[in-house]
Amino acid sequence: MKMMMALISGTMIKAMRLLLVEDDIKLAENLQTEFIQKGFAVDLAHNGVDGEFMGDEEAYDMVVLDLGLPERPGLEVLANWRKKGNSVPVIILTARDAWHERIDGFKAGADDYLGKPFHIEELTMRIQALLRRTHDMAGQTSLECDNIRLDEETQQLFLNSNEQAIELTGTEFRLLRYFMLNPGKVLSKTRLIDHIYDQDFDRDSNLIEVYIRRLREKIGKQRIVTRRGQGYIFMAKLE
Repeated sequence: MKMMMALISGTMIKAMRLLLVEDDIKLAENLQTEFIQKGFAVDLAHNGVDGEFMGDEEAYDMVVLDLGLPERPGLEVLANWRKKGNSVPVIILTARDAWHERIDGFKAGADDYLGKPFHIEELTMRIQALLRRTHDMAGQTSLECDNIRLDEETQQLFLNSNEQAIELTGTEFRLLRYFMLNPGKVLSKTRLIDHIYDQDFDRDSNLIEVYIRRLREKIGKQRIVTRRGQGYIFMAKLE
């Protein structure tokens, strides 16, 4: 199976992993570049068969799915996912903009729909809005937990209502964003790697531990609790 993997170096609305299924190579590359800059780990598929397989095999946070795909139409891919119980949020992209085709997309299980041509900025905002709805954070423009505020546009951290920004690296931002979206949950090292890095990342690397240590230095050691043999827990509120 041919696919292109994107190595993350930038940032977006949540430390998230995205599958982009698009047969237009130029458009796919442009979107890939934009999403990487916004903080996604991005996997690409250029046909419906590969796209469906990847969506079944990996736990993606979001799929951007073109309808006019070779080998298997996007609507069939989406319908197959839903039949199997795969509830991953899906935004449909298509050059076919008739209202009845939008209805078909929603009936198949789409969460949002964007007709081509479109502005990448609009797609980015739709992804952000859908992810916030998925995490019950609709209407918010930043992530907030207790005295921590994470500005997703500037990728900066603010503590104790202090407007003095604390700079974060791209990986620190993605990691903290994912923690803040999943407070109180035990997050294994494997799960963190899956949602922060692409599939080429060395899973035996100790980089996750390095970045967690750096985050603790910035937000406090008590915020990220180690559960030995299981993973880490982000504490939304401290006693």
